[in-house]
Amino acid sequence: MLHLTKTVFVILSILFGALYVFPSRTSAHCDTLDGPVVNAARKAINTDNANYVLIWVKPENEDEIRKALKRAKAKKKAAKTKEEMDKAEMELFEILVRIHREGEGAGYEGIKPAGSVEPEIALADKAVETGKLDNVIQHIQSPENREIILHLFHKIKEKSHYSVDDVPAGREFIEAYVVFIHAVEKAIKGEILHESKLHDH
Repeated sequence: MLHLTKTVFVILSILFGALYVFPSRTSAHCDTLDGPVVNAARKAINTDNANYVLIWVKPENEDEIRKALKRAKAKKKAAKTKEEMDKAEMELFEILVRIHREGEGAGYEGIKPAGSVEPEIALADKAVETGKLDNVIQHIQSPENREIILHLFHKIKEKSHYSVDDVPAGREFIEAYVVFIHAVEKAIKGEILHESKLHDH
């Protein structure tokens, strides 16, 4: 079990607050065509389950997202060409990504092309997908940063075992995921995860 110093606990508290509440200038992949938000939208359409996308937005935005999903499904069903089907899906993607970004305090700049993810973020995503952090840790020089990233990774794993029907639990996982992704990017780029840096947004 990882034993964290009091100082690291303080840093973690600051980290969760700063990265999730304040807009970040770090790269994002939530607005890419092959990113997790758009993939969640595709899954919601294919499974007819809005919960896959509701975990990406705040409770007050649920109704708007439900309506957007219903509208996208109806348009896709009525579509006569692949272009029309793609357009129906894209409308949902844009609404979902915009609302998610606004919920993070970030601006919406449209859907970015697939494959436009920063390598640091790709490494972090791969770690979440495989459950293995070794490749990420190898790219982090600071021992303190490594300790923080390890703790954040354990937190993700703890929160990953949620039912798709438990939206609040899903949101807790997404919160931990977003914090981890941004922290890994900062750490790999050599930014020390301390208070003055975290509040410099």
